[in-house]
Amino acid sequence: MKFRIATTSDVPAIVEMIADDELGKAREYFKIPLPKPYYNAFENINSDENQEIIVVENDKLEIVGTMQLSFLQYLTYQGGIRAQIEGVRVHKDHRGHGIGKTIFQWAIQRAKKRNAHLLQLTTDKKRPDAIRFYESLGFKASHEGMKMQF
Repeated sequence: MKFRIATTSDVPAIVEMIADDELGKAREYFKIPLPKPYYNAFENINSDENQEIIVVENDKLEIVGTMQLSFLQYLTYQGGIRAQIEGVRVHKDHRGHGIGKTIFQWAIQRAKKRNAHLLQLTTDKKRPDAIRFYESLGFKASHEGMKMQF
């Protein structure tokens, strides 16, 4: 598998993956042509050196997975950097083959290379299978997250 920084031409494949589950179907709007706000968001993310949208290709050059890594500078932990992983998706036709685990292993190494002192994520409590998966990788539920919707 090949990991690379996503390009504008990858945005439809990425959005298709993030829209392909029960929660994604309720909040995303995948259609071709893809609505412009997705491209605007991609350009904003892509222009920030502390953000990386990654795609994973198989040996046929098909996009089989994606993720977003954010590197967050803090004053705590003596000015430490936290890596945050979001939007991890594996294409529905390629699930169950260990790609998700490989994505996280790659992300852990990438976070270490960027001198992050931890890798964090949030997950919806409505995703018990995902929570078990993250725990199997060594993630611990150490904090209680809260959100305020606008």
